[in-house]
Amino acid sequence: MRLLLKALSWLVACGLSVTLALAAMEPDEILPDPAKEKRARGITKELRCVVCQNQSVDDSDAPLAKDIRLIVRERIMAGETDEQVRAFVVARYGQYVLLRPPLGVDTALIWIGPFALLAIALGIAAVYLRRARVAGEAAAGKLSPDEEQRLEAILKDDSR
Repeated sequence: MRLLLKALSWLVACGLSVTLALAAMEPDEILPDPAKEKRARGITKELRCVVCQNQSVDDSDAPLAKDIRLIVRERIMAGETDEQVRAFVVARYGQYVLLRPPLGVDTALIWIGPFALLAIALGIAAVYLRRARVAGEAAAGKLSPDEEQRLEAILKDDSR
């Protein structure tokens, strides 16, 4: 029964995602040439909606996303290559509009930042574990002469 519910919920989720992606596109945006439409969809899937954040222009229903989709289609109809279309959109909206920006001086933090944070977290964890191990060894180490005498006295009192 659980497996059936999981499968059904998965199908519903997939259906909704396809429906929402198609709902973002309006009929007046679709190019008559299927090859050019495929190119346009490919480009807009790589562009970030600057209003929605982390949603592609192809999936977004924001007015700005529609404008960018129309710009991409106009440029393709004018005969520009995919690279020229991307370059135009980047020149207009900046590197942020790319969902996968290239590694450069201005985007280095985006690419290197997660790895740097991971390295810092692993370093902190290593220091913490080393200190905990040293503290544990010190606690389990030998007793001082004073502590040994007190322990012997306690054990003698308990044995009587």
